[in-house]
Amino acid sequence: MKLVKKIFAIICSILFILVSSALCQAKTVTDEAGRTVQVPDDPKRVIALAPSITEIIFDLGQEHRLMGVTQFSNFPKAATQLPRVGSYVHLDLEKIVSLKPDLCIAIKDGNPIAMIRRLESLKIPIYAVSPENFNSVMDTIRRIGDLLNSHERAKSLTENLARRVRHIRSEISGATHHPGVFFQIGLAPIVSAGTDTFIHQLITLAGGRNLAKGPVAYPRFSREQVLVLSPEVIVITSMAREGGFEDVKAEWYSWPHLPAVRNKRVFIIDSDLVNRPTARLVTGLEQLAELIHPELFKPEFSKKDDKKE
Repeated sequence: MKLVKKIFAIICSILFILVSSALCQAKTVTDEAGRTVQVPDDPKRVIALAPSITEIIFDLGQEHRLMGVTQFSNFPKAATQLPRVGSYVHLDLEKIVSLKPDLCIAIKDGNPIAMIRRLESLKIPIYAVSPENFNSVMDTIRRIGDLLNSHERAKSLTENLARRVRHIRSEISGATHHPGVFFQIGLAPIVSAGTDTFIHQLITLAGGRNLAKGPVAYPRFSREQVLVLSPEVIVITSMAREGGFEDVKAEWYSWPHLPAVRNKRVFIIDSDLVNRPTARLVTGLEQLAELIHPELFKPEFSKKDDKKE
């Protein structure tokens, strides 16, 4: 009987090893930073090292894999209930390790390279994404879909986003005038967005002219400089999580000769819709297009894709 039990135990151990080996099978891929990385075929414990990555994973229906997220991962609402691993700039190494991830998805120009190297030294696979414009956001969604075996969901999502962008382009093609837009992303000091930003691309696609375009990504302006630019549309947002937006809007209305004020075209928009490289950039584009060219869009213009909570 003892011999039977021993043989049974040995068989169970062998089966456990075989199953564990199958679960841990890896594939070699090239990430968006150009690095060759070995990642699990079917990752079970994923940590998203930026809020945008968290959001994309939820969009792909793969949130059951998420073991940890970074600070400000606030969308959808369910993301706020997941364990935090610090901010994407100041990651908590101890917390990440304690969650035993089999894959971390990082953002190339956001997460500190020193921390990424420390995680790699602990044999934690790190896949980096690098969404820099609309096309690369779509590519990032597809790549994360491939990593998490959600190919069809990624394909469907990106095709829908592309369709919505084409609709905006089609409507904007009928515009005879492209208003000058000043996009205020900092309340004090006044900060706007230069050419190499998502915001510039959104303004252009929405049929406006970015009055802050230029080589500086986030240039500062005095109030007098903005008045000289004479914007026809002012859009206000902020990376700050507290309010103050209505007060800033009221301040602009103290300059009645400003075209944007004279025509009551000073608006507030959610910063996550224009700064975060996710599917919601298209929602931001739709809202901007409506604000810049209300004559081309109905007031109830599509916001249905931004209802997830």
